[in-house]
Amino acid sequence: MDLLTWVIVGIIAGLIASSVVGGIGMGLVGDVVVGMVGGLVGGWIFSALRISTPIGGTPGNILVALVGAIVLLGLFRTLKPGRRFV
Repeated sequence: MDLLTWVIVGIIAGLIASSVVGGIGMGLVGDVVVGMVGGLVGGWIFSALRISTPIGGTPGNILVALVGAIVLLGLFRTLKPGRRFV
């Protein structure tokens, strides 16, 4: 993938993941970074579990990045200092 595709996938996956996990997001740059890192995390998760995406191309990349971004945001929210488990 070229850089522009990574950024577009990062924007889409980061924005969707922020809305799924809840909250206002991390801003445009933060959502892009979360989406791009989520793509790496999602790729690792899918390959470790030997799961293939049901769709190919850019929609499949967005799906993998979305799964990774949701996992990443979930970990961030769980490990956030000052969080109360009520």
